[in-house]
Amino acid sequence: MNRSPYVSDAPSVSIIMLKVLLALVPGIFVYAWVFGGGILVTISLATLTALIAEAALLKIRQRPIKPYLSDLSAVVTAWLLALSLPPLAPWWLVVVATLFAIIVAKQLYGGLGYNPFNPAMAGYAAMLISFPIIMTKWPAPLLLAQTPLSFMDQLGYIFAHTLPSGVTMDAVTSATPLDYLKTQLMLKQEVSAITQAPIFGAYGAKGGELVTVAYLLGGLYLVQQRIISWHLPTAFLAALAAISLIFYGFDSAHYANPLFHLMSGASMLCAFFIITDPVSGPTTPRGKLYFAAGIGILTYLIRVYGGYPDGVAFAVLIMNMFVPIIDAATQPRVFGHKE
Repeated sequence: MNRSPYVSDAPSVSIIMLKVLLALVPGIFVYAWVFGGGILVTISLATLTALIAEAALLKIRQRPIKPYLSDLSAVVTAWLLALSLPPLAPWWLVVVATLFAIIVAKQLYGGLGYNPFNPAMAGYAAMLISFPIIMTKWPAPLLLAQTPLSFMDQLGYIFAHTLPSGVTMDAVTSATPLDYLKTQLMLKQEVSAITQAPIFGAYGAKGGELVTVAYLLGGLYLVQQRIISWHLPTAFLAALAAISLIFYGFDSAHYANPLFHLMSGASMLCAFFIITDPVSGPTTPRGKLYFAAGIGILTYLIRVYGGYPDGVAFAVLIMNMFVPIIDAATQPRVFGHKE
C-alpha cells in the first residue's frame, strides 16, 4: 500500500534551463536563415560574456562557481538578450548589454532567485535608452536586402564595423514593421496602404513571421513538458489581442489588426520565454494571469503611443515592480479558513 508523503520528482534548475535552450533552437535556426548567421555570433559572444561575468561575480562574492554556472541560467539570459538585440549589433554593445544584465540586474541583487527584474530585459532596455540609434539599425531579411551580406561580411561588420566596398548600411538595413507603421501613421497614412510595403508579409514582418512561428512551436514544447504553465502566455497573448481588437474595431484605418501585433516584434518570444521567468514573475496562478495581461496591455500602449516601436522590455520591467503586490493580493485561500 502506498503511503504519504507523495513528493513529485521535480526537475532540477539545470534541466529546466536546458529545455528552455532547446525550445529556442528552432527560432534561432529560422532567425539565422532569414537574417543571416550574424545572430549566431551575437549569441556566442553574449554567452561567453555571461559566463565570464557570472564566474567573476561569484568569485568576488565567495560563492561556489561550478554549481551556479552549470545551472545554465546565465546562458538562458544571454540567449534571450542576444535574440532581442539587432543581429548586427557591434560586439561591444553585446558585451556591455550582457554585463549589465548579469552583473547589475542579477548578481548585485543576490543572483538567481533574488533578482526582481528580468535580467535580459533590463540589459536590453539599458542599451535602448543609451544607444537608441544603434538599437534601431535592424538588417533587412536576406530576401529583401539590396545587397545581402554573407556570413563573413556580417562578421566583419560586427567586429570591425566595415562593409564590402560600395555597400552602404542603408542597402542592408530597413525599418522594422512596427517602426515603419508608427512612422507612417504619424504622416497620416492609413494602415491598408502602409502594409503594402515590401517589409510586410501576410500577417507581420516578411520573414519575421517564420521566426515568430518557430518561437510559438518552441513555447508549446515548454508547455507540453510542463516547464511553464499555460497562464502566462495565454494571458499575455489574449490581452494583447483583445486591446488591439478594441482599437482596430474603433478605427481600422489607423490601428493594425490583432494578428499583426501577435506576429510582430517580440510578442511570441515574450509570451513563452521572457515573461515565464520564474524568478521575476508571480507565483500564484491568478497572479500570473494579471501579470501577463498587464504586460500585454502595456506592450500595445507603448507600441501605439510610446516613443519606442516595441514595448515588450519596458512593459515587462514595469510589471516586475508590481509582482510583490500581485502575489500578496492573489494568495489562494488556506484550506479550512474563511477568506
